[in-house]
Amino acid sequence: MVDTVWVLFTAVLVFFMNAGFGCLEAGFARQKNCVNILSKNFIVFAISSVAFWFIGWGLMFGDGTPFFGTQGLWTLGGADNSPATGDGYQGVYGAINWTGVPLLAKFFFQLVFAGTAATIVSGAVAERIRYLSFILFSFVLVALIYPVVGHMIWGGGWLAGKGMWDFAGSTVVHSTGGWAALAGALILGPRFGKYRRDGSISPIPGHNLSLATIGCFILWLGWFGFNPGSTMAADPGAISHIAVTTNSAAAAGILGATFYSWMRLGKPDLGMTLNGCLAGLVAITAPCAFVSVGSSLLIGLMAGFLVVEAVIRFDRIRVDDPVGAISVHLVNGIWGTLALGLFAQDRFTPGTTGNGLLFGGGTGLLAAQALGVATVGVFVFAAASLAWLAIKALVGIRVSLQEEIHGLDIGEHGNVAYPDFVIHKRFPLPTEHDAVGASARS
Repeated sequence: MVDTVWVLFTAVLVFFMNAGFGCLEAGFARQKNCVNILSKNFIVFAISSVAFWFIGWGLMFGDGTPFFGTQGLWTLGGADNSPATGDGYQGVYGAINWTGVPLLAKFFFQLVFAGTAATIVSGAVAERIRYLSFILFSFVLVALIYPVVGHMIWGGGWLAGKGMWDFAGSTVVHSTGGWAALAGALILGPRFGKYRRDGSISPIPGHNLSLATIGCFILWLGWFGFNPGSTMAADPGAISHIAVTTNSAAAAGILGATFYSWMRLGKPDLGMTLNGCLAGLVAITAPCAFVSVGSSLLIGLMAGFLVVEAVIRFDRIRVDDPVGAISVHLVNGIWGTLALGLFAQDRFTPGTTGNGLLFGGGTGLLAAQALGVATVGVFVFAAASLAWLAIKALVGIRVSLQEEIHGLDIGEHGNVAYPDFVIHKRFPLPTEHDAVGASARS
C-alpha cells in the first residue's frame, strides 16, 4: 500500500508540471499568443491520456519484439503480471513486473511521463503553429513514436539489451520530445521578423518573466516526483539520494547558466537562468540514482553552460525556438544520458549500471549510452519529420502571415489573455477632462 501511495503521489507531482510548462511557455511568448500557448499546454495532456491508454501503453510495455510490444496493445488489454495480483497469472507486461504496485498505478505514472514528452514540443513550435496541427502531432507522438523509444529502453527492448540505462527519462522523455520539437521547428520555419535579411537576429522577448519564473519553480517542484518517483517503490534510501542529486544538479545548472550568460552576453539573463535550472534537471534525470552528489553538481554545471551556448548557436543557424526547449530538453537530454556513462558508480545501485568511465568502468557503459542517443535521435527525428510533413500535407501546419502578425489568440481562439491591455493599446489614454466627463455620465 505504501508503495502505491508513493507512486500515485509522485505521479500527481509530475502531472502538476503541466501547469509549470504552461506558465513558463506563456511567459516566454508574446502577449498576443498567450491564450494559444495555455490552450496547447492544457489540451495536450487530454490528448496524451487518450493516446497512451488506447495504444501507447501496449506498444511500450507489452511483451513482443525488441522494438515494440505486440501483446496487450489496445486499451490496457492485458493482465498485470506483478506480484500485486497474487494469483500467479502470467500477464503480458513483463518488462514492468519489477514493481509490485497495481497495474493502473503503473499506467498512471507512465502516462504523466508520456504527457511531458508531448508538452516539450509546444514551446519550440510556439507562435506560428496551427492549433489543430499541434493536437494531431501530439496524438501521433504519444500513441506511436514515444512508446517505441520507451519500449527499446524501459520495455526490455533492444537498447536495454545492449546495456543502456536511463533511470527517469533524459532520453526516453526529454530527448524524444526534443528531437520531435527540432523536427517541428525546422519544418515550420522561424517566426516572422525573427531573422533580418542580412542574417542578423531580431530578439523577440517574452511578455511576462514573472509568469515564466513561477512556471520554472513549479517544474523544479515537479521534478521531485519525476526522479524520486521513478523508484516506483517507497525506498527511503533511494528516494533521499535521488532527491538530493536532483536538487544539486538544478542548483549547479542555475549557477552555471547565470554566470556563463553574464560572461557571454554581458548581463546575467533571467531567461538563461531559468533554462539553466531546467537544463540541470533534464541532465540529471538519467543518472540521478547512479551518481554521487558531487558528480550531480558537475553534471548540472555543465548543463548550465551547454544550454546557454545551445540557445546562442541554434539562433545562429536560424532554428527559431521561442522558449529554448530544444536547448534544454534535447541538448541536455543527450548530455545527461552520456554523463551516466561517465559518472555512474555501482555502489549506489549495485548490480545495475556498473562503474562509468571516470570511475574505472571502462568505455562499455559510455558506448551503450552513445548507441542509445544515436538510435533514438535517428528514429525520433525521422518519424517526427514524417508525421509533421503528413500533417502539413493534410491540413497545413502554419497559420497565415496575417494571423501570425495579429496573434494566434484572436486568429485561433477568438479571445485574448489581457483584454484591458488591448483596449489601452488601441485607444488613447483618457485625459483629465475625459475622466471628469466619464464620472459625470456615470
